[in-house]
Amino acid sequence: MHTLDLVCHHRPVLVITLALAAGLSLPSTALTQPDERALYVSVLNKRNEPVTTLGRDDLIVREDGVAREVLRLSRATQPLQIALLVDNSQAAERDMLNLREGLTSFVDAITSDGKHELSLVTFGERPTIQLNPTRDVEALHSAVGRLFAVPGSGAYALEAIAATARGFARREATRPVIVLIVTEGVEFSNDHYQTVIDALKRSGAAFYALRLTEHGDADDQRDETRNRNIVLDRGTRETGGRQEILLTTMSVNDELETLAHELVNQYRVVYARPESLIPPERVTVEAKDKDLTARATPEREPRSGASR
Repeated sequence: MHTLDLVCHHRPVLVITLALAAGLSLPSTALTQPDERALYVSVLNKRNEPVTTLGRDDLIVREDGVAREVLRLSRATQPLQIALLVDNSQAAERDMLNLREGLTSFVDAITSDGKHELSLVTFGERPTIQLNPTRDVEALHSAVGRLFAVPGSGAYALEAIAATARGFARREATRPVIVLIVTEGVEFSNDHYQTVIDALKRSGAAFYALRLTEHGDADDQRDETRNRNIVLDRGTRETGGRQEILLTTMSVNDELETLAHELVNQYRVVYARPESLIPPERVTVEAKDKDLTARATPEREPRSGASR
């Protein structure tokens, strides 16, 4: 009788022990599974035309130089939030007609499907919101038509970039883009270039810049000008955007149309990231076809507890 009692008491303990062991092994297995991350990717040919026929095997994603597995590639259909930052300082006075025409073409190309929103900010004299984010095409046309240079004013491009980036971060914009149109006039912002670049990266915005060199006489030796030039260079490259230097404002319309077509023809690329306590410092993408140029902007990470 005593022997039977001992067997009955030990059998449940053995079952529970096995169950606990099995249960404890599940989280450790899950921890080894790679996480998924997403990028918004532009792929352009040598004429800066978007390439729209690629598959997932046509791109290489690297984190800090290490190749990652591309899991999925699809056309990016998520709505864009685009902030147009326009130089209306004294230096842009002779450019305003071409700027208005180019911006109108950009608005028409972006809003053709009705899902993307745009805002308009000027930065002659000081950064000023001319139109809050909207999908209203008539309101956008009206705001663009009211653009004129402010006599005797200088530019505050860096202040406008930083303020716009902070606004995107506060709104937790899901696919933000900043498009800057700036002359070579005098820059008056006191912002350091690193402060502006950090704000851009925190916002998750892709930064594009059209730099008009036809009119303007900025002194490259001034701290303000050097800070601006560094932001236009590094800020665009490090956020997945690009800088275009225009020798004549007659090309503004074509450049803005080209940019609009690029943005509405991007890819969303999902890749695998092994679990790590230290996030990568740099994520890059390249096309296997060396005649193509690819640039990527990381998708904003969901808030803690939010679903992907």
